[in-house]
Amino acid sequence: MQECCGDAKRIKELDKRYNLHSWSAQGALDPTLVVKAEGIYFWDADGKRYYDMSSQLVNLNVGHCNKKIIEAIKRQAEKLPYLQPKFAVDVVAELARKIIEEVAPDNMGKVFFTLAGADANENAIKIARMYTGRHKIFSRYRSYHGATYGAANLTGEPRRFPSEPGIPGFIKFFDPYLYRAGIDFPNEEAASKYFVDKFREQVLYEGPQNVAAVFLETVTGSNGVIIPPKGYLAGIREVCDEFGIVMVCDEVMAGWGRTGEWFAVNHWGVKPDLITFAKGITCGYVPLGGVIVSKEIASFFDNHPLMCGLTYSAHPLACAAGIATIDVYKEEGLLENAKKMGKVLGQELEKLKEKHACVGDVRYIGLFSAIELVKDKKTREPIVPFGKDPERIMPKIINMLFEKGFSTYSHENMVLVNPPLIIKENEIKEAMKIMDDVLSEVDKMIQ
Repeated sequence: MQECCGDAKRIKELDKRYNLHSWSAQGALDPTLVVKAEGIYFWDADGKRYYDMSSQLVNLNVGHCNKKIIEAIKRQAEKLPYLQPKFAVDVVAELARKIIEEVAPDNMGKVFFTLAGADANENAIKIARMYTGRHKIFSRYRSYHGATYGAANLTGEPRRFPSEPGIPGFIKFFDPYLYRAGIDFPNEEAASKYFVDKFREQVLYEGPQNVAAVFLETVTGSNGVIIPPKGYLAGIREVCDEFGIVMVCDEVMAGWGRTGEWFAVNHWGVKPDLITFAKGITCGYVPLGGVIVSKEIASFFDNHPLMCGLTYSAHPLACAAGIATIDVYKEEGLLENAKKMGKVLGQELEKLKEKHACVGDVRYIGLFSAIELVKDKKTREPIVPFGKDPERIMPKIINMLFEKGFSTYSHENMVLVNPPLIIKENEIKEAMKIMDDVLSEVDKMIQ
């Protein structure tokens, strides 16, 4: 154990000396050294076990160290580890076929593979602009579409600020965030009509002839798991059809069974023109993302050059992993498990909302959920102001959870709870007992 501890200390020293960590001031970091992972758990160098209740970054849907996916990567590495994208490769063709024929909505025709979600959205911007000949792009304020320059301009929340002044033509509009809408709608349909009408009005002010696309996280992810009210997505689809605007659903986080469907749009029977994806297609075992393109748009590029390209597009290792991952979803019944365990998680979340003064709202669909923390349930004042946390309250809460063995992350005043789709009922209840204990401490903080 002493030798192990010595190695751990050295690795952490090297990590801090040479690595830059995402979204963090580097000086105060004390990264945990992880040495083992399996299923829904991982272990640190001291042997402490943690529930992975965020699926890392809401991507590890099948859990850690799935043997089928690992074996598929090994076989491909031995056969053909890399080839440039212009060649036909068996695993690339087969993964594209599986996505179009077995997974995607029936209006979809082809796939353009990328490395991750950000460059999937980058290429979707270009595809929409090439197809329509227009330049303006709509996206919502409470959204995150990636940190590369184009994807950051799509992003609505403060992580876009380092990329500003931004690219001309990116327009923001408001989400159907009913908890903070400030309007007491009689039902979801009325709320949807209000927000869709406002979107349509804004399109008119921007000039519909100038608008190439609207990008939507089908279910808003890190910004609070905001679930669209009934009729909202259909209403956006109608506006897009009216004005010839490309509807793009960002399913990077919400796709691949996370909500209990292959893609979240399936819950509402809406067929977008483009779907961007990443994360759950390989669950992080090898980086992979992509854009699923409608048959109509795909046919446009039969006679027009597709001005998109990446050295590692359709990487054979990633595509082999993607094929195996889709098979795992099916063979292990993970979409059905997400629905079933989502009901269990939802019940636990509702108990927390009823019990704790600090819980203003809980939102969940499948195993996609968020807890919204407030100072006051009546006024709905968030526990930290939007875009600010001077006392570092949210990191304190996340650290309290982590110390008790519950690993997740927060954004603004939200705590995300998005476990792997393989989770069992007893594991949910055990982990949420930790959440219950920590929220009791948070209740004391706001008194």
